[in-house]
Parts: sequence; structure tokens; C-alpha cells
Amino acid sequence: MKIALKVFLAMLILFALTSCYSSSGVSPATTESLIKETTAPSSDIKSKIVFLSNRDRNYEIYIMNADGSGQTRLTDNPSNDWEPSFSPDGSKIVFGSGRDGNYEIYIMNADGSGQTRITDNPASDGNPSFSPDGSKIVFNSERDGKAEIYIMNADGSGQTRLTDNPANDWEPSFSPDGSKIVFVSGRDGNYEIYIMNADGSEQARLTDNPANDWEPSFSPDGSKIVFDSERDGNNEIYLMNADGSGEVNLTNNPANDGTPSFSYDGSKIAFGSGRDGRSEIYLMNVDGSGQVNLTNNPANDWRPSFSPIP
Repeated sequence: MKIALKVFLAMLILFALTSCYSSSGVSPATTESLIKETTAPSSDIKSKIVFLSNRDRNYEIYIMNADGSGQTRLTDNPSNDWEPSFSPDGSKIVFGSGRDGNYEIYIMNADGSGQTRITDNPASDGNPSFSPDGSKIVFNSERDGKAEIYIMNADGSGQTRLTDNPANDWEPSFSPDGSKIVFVSGRDGNYEIYIMNADGSEQARLTDNPANDWEPSFSPDGSKIVFDSERDGNNEIYLMNADGSGEVNLTNNPANDGTPSFSYDGSKIAFGSGRDGRSEIYLMNVDGSGQVNLTNNPANDWRPSFSPIP
């Protein structure tokens, strides 16, 4: 089985099989970032959140308001759709899909119309993310026998490899100024978070611990990176400075939390959590306080991504 598909399925199992984990709620935090799950974040965020749900048999892409209202399906096909992310102006969504027999990258309008494939090769492509000016898409591909980071024009042309090493590199995301790309690599024995210039040069490790770190993304001002980590025995959401310093656990609970995404103003973080016996989309303040369930349905919802505009 291809590596990227293995990880897609691994992350699916991580969230879908949440019955294997505690669903008794969040344990009291003992650190300085006290979690107050009974207090909802303020409702001043007016943008959209795109996310995944299997409420209609298989994983499809949905959209909702930032307060959880107006949940609407955007894709509808027998295969799984994955990893949605908005364009900088909020008009487009790029995503991965297995609808053509292997995982390829697609783009669609934010209302779900105009779904178009922009990669086409026998290997798996996934984890797409727009550049801040909307002209480029960074993604990972297995076309070289393992996962590597690629970049292409927003129409799918000009596909160019940025990383080249014996390990797997994936889950790339641009910095707000477009000069850097943060990504995940297994080149040092386990999965850690790395950063490089947008042309692939000066690749440097940011995290260094025996557990796996995943799914990094920048804050809107570029000063922070949010990610999830297995270093506490299960997946938790962490925040660190863009240089890798100051790592802080934001979620602190016995269930798995992952796939974090900043709101457009940097004040909130949306994420997936298995604390309710299934995966749901949660919202919290950037300091980890005010964690609230946005989706509340019997199916699994996960991998939220905020619109970059109000």
C-alpha cells in the first residue's frame, strides 16, 4: 500500500476509532494554560470552516459557519474526499480525492461547484495548500516512490519537487508572507516538523522529541506554528514560536486531538477531537481556553480549515 494512503487511513483510524479511547471528557489541566471547556469562545468570528464528515456514508467535504451553524455538504461521490483548504480570497477550495482510483488533487469553488482535477499520475498526491497570493499550491506526492513535497501553479501546471531524501516528507503549508514552507518529515527516525524556504532550500528541523509531530500550520501573523503531537501518549494540540521555541500543550485531555487550523485573525483554533466517543470539530481560543464542540452529530467530523477572510 502506498505510504500516503497508509497515513490517510492511519489518521482516519486515529479519529474514527475513538471508542478505543476515553470519552469521559477533559481532565483538569495542571499547567498555566488552564482549559475551561464549559466556556465557549466569543462569537466574533464570522468566517467559514471547511471540514470532513462521514455522516453521509463516506468522507465528504462540508462547510459551516464558524459558530457551527449552516453545516452543508460540498462534495458527493462514492470515494473519500480529504484535506480541504481555502484559497487566500476564500473563493476556492483545494482538496484530495480518491474518486479516480488513486488520490489526486482537485479544486472547486467554495460552494462546491466546478470540481476539477489538477494532478494526474499513478501515485498518490495529497495535503494541498495554497500560497498566500493564490498563485501556487504546495502538496505531497509519492510519484518518486515515497512522499516528497512538491509545488505547482494553481492550475496544476509546473509541478516541481522541493524535497529529495530517503524518508517521507509531507503535510506542507506556506507561511503568511509566502517565503517559508513548514512540513513534516521522517528523515530523523520519527516524524518531526521542519521548515524550508519556498524554493526548497535551507531545510531545518523545528521539533525534536521521540514521539511524532504532525500537521503544522502558521498563525496569520507568521509568529506561531500550531501542530499536533503524540509526545503525551496521545495526540494533543501544541503551539510554538515559528523558530521552534516555546512549545505549549493547548488541549490536555485523554482523547485524541488533531488537525488544528487558525482563524483568519489568529484568535481561535479549530481542531478535531475524539473526546465525545467519536471525532467532532472543536473551537478554542488561541491560549487553549474555551473549548467547545461545533458539530455535534453521531458521525465522525474532522480536519477543519478556516477561511482566511471574515
